[in-house]
Amino acid sequence: MNIQDRFKNYKTIVIKVGTSTITYPNGKLNLRMIERLCWMISDLKNRGKNVVLVSSGAIGVGSKSLGFETRPQKTSEKQAAAAVGQAILMQIYQNFFNMYTHTIAQILLTKTDFEDDARRENIENTFDELLSHGIVPIINANDTTSTYEIEFSDNDHLAASVAVLLKADMLILLTDIDALYDSDPRVNPEAKRIKIVEEVTSEIEQMAGTAGSKFSVGGMATKISAAKYCADNGIDMVIANGKDAEIIERIVDGEDVGTLFIGK
Repeated sequence: MNIQDRFKNYKTIVIKVGTSTITYPNGKLNLRMIERLCWMISDLKNRGKNVVLVSSGAIGVGSKSLGFETRPQKTSEKQAAAAVGQAILMQIYQNFFNMYTHTIAQILLTKTDFEDDARRENIENTFDELLSHGIVPIINANDTTSTYEIEFSDNDHLAASVAVLLKADMLILLTDIDALYDSDPRVNPEAKRIKIVEEVTSEIEQMAGTAGSKFSVGGMATKISAAKYCADNGIDMVIANGKDAEIIERIVDGEDVGTLFIGK
């Protein structure tokens, strides 16, 4: 399979960054990483791509601002952390994107937004209008108003839902590991990277691990679920290590990095 040929005409790309990608292990924001992320997205925009960013991190960042040592367990504490953290995140994103002469918009979504036909259509129309004006939509779950969203959701699934809604060409999930492996690389140094997955089988699902850092909720299992949803809707998805934002360009240019899940 020639990946460069497959990707070269892709127009709409959804990129999701996890909490562990844009924060340090102590829970504070990694400003250098966020700046490079905004730089890479801006460059994709300059190449004529539509880019939507799904950003985790609001609860994690807000938790630190409120003095929590780990991700809070009480729903009310999570909602307060999300409210504080979302404001911090958006201010920082706006500052960095302004440096690269691109405008952003904030969209907060819940599961019911996708389940209700009228609301789903309204969201789709909003995205279409924003993208037609060259805006970079930044998406997060609306944790401050929906306990349903906090308790049962994750931004991997949110990103996949957005990609399907937009009929995107590709979803990129940036995480803290390099790819999907045949076993946990943090435990087994002999673990082998899986380069391409043409079908999400039960065997692939069994390779998923557990959640990562103390400030995040998503693990490999949620990413495999997102990959299956995207693949079933004809969307390619890539899992890759987000420690260097330049990997986004390498993925879009068809380099052999991470794990590619082929859309059917």
